Amino acid sequence: MRTQSAEILGLGMVAPVGLTAPAVAAALRAGIVRVRESAFVDRHSEPILAGFLDEEFLPELSLPQAMLKVPSARYARMLRLASSALQQAAHGLSKPALLLALPEDGGGVGPEFLEQLAHQSGVELDVRGSKLFPQGRAGGLLALAEALRRLGTASLEQVLVGGVDTYCDLPLLDALWDEKRLRVQGLSDGFVPGEGASFMLLGRPGRGRRLGLTPMARVLGVGTGVEKGHLYGTEPHLGEGLSDAFRELFSLVAGQAVPRVRCVYAGLNGESFWSKEWGVSYLRHSRYFEDGFRFEHPVDCTGDPGAALGPMLVSLAAIGIQRGYRDAPGLIWCSSDREARGAALVGAVPRQEAR
Repeated sequence: MRTQSAEILGLGMVAPVGLTAPAVAAALRAGIVRVRESAFVDRHSEPILAGFLDEEFLPELSLPQAMLKVPSARYARMLRLASSALQQAAHGLSKPALLLALPEDGGGVGPEFLEQLAHQSGVELDVRGSKLFPQGRAGGLLALAEALRRLGTASLEQVLVGGVDTYCDLPLLDALWDEKRLRVQGLSDGFVPGEGASFMLLGRPGRGRRLGLTPMARVLGVGTGVEKGHLYGTEPHLGEGLSDAFRELFSLVAGQAVPRVRCVYAGLNGESFWSKEWGVSYLRHSRYFEDGFRFEHPVDCTGDPGAALGPMLVSLAAIGIQRGYRDAPGLIWCSSDREARGAALVGAVPRQEAR
């Protein structure tokens, strides 16, 4: 069965360049960069470049005594990052389900994280109907695919999709340094660790009008793929996973008379590994792209936000399309360190529905 589209009814975001989705979008449009030397140092005692929020911009944990025990500082930081972004997106709805992308190592997160996040944010979640996606950068797009499936096949009228992650963690940074993945002075191949949280409220077409919310844009479809030659794999890296995600996406929207892609929000993070996948996928599907399409890669300004990246890119595309400074449709793609790959297409809301 073909996946139906969904309205984007609400957004919430926290990133080094802003504390709301509109603020982040405006900062990135202006080219504001929040990558700088962090308090962490590498093995040569040089400060590590990063995109981390200052402590003053993160809320304190405010959990009941029974929930105060958290397994790590990274876990606690993800709770703090996610709380206000979730609150912004939820619009006060009662017990929405949340499909949440997380780091590929899970970050020590289990179902109790959702209960803690509900208390921390003041958003009463449908914890039983929620689901975690520990697939890193592409995790948010896998969650988005699940959201479209649920909205198309169940009695569900709306659902929250989001992602949260942070590299502000010494053991994690040490491991990345050992793998020679961090960007250091004088080298261009490497990534800047970052952090962030991004959430979207999605509804069936027409749901926004019934809730009194104006749709910002539409998710027209999502494709997913599996890369056997991933960053930690032993098979050759051929870019098949992202190409398969593109193929599935364009197949899903084939009957919707969607124009060719006019803007791309890319999951590039400064590592050349991902450029190869993009090149292969674009060349195989170039007929779906308008000549001279715009190409955006916001991680240059923020650092890599990990599992928050997919929802963040979809949200940025939606804001740009709604405000008229980005042309629809916009394609978003993300690749995880391991096998997960995803691509999504965001379009404008028909005029009569946007009123």
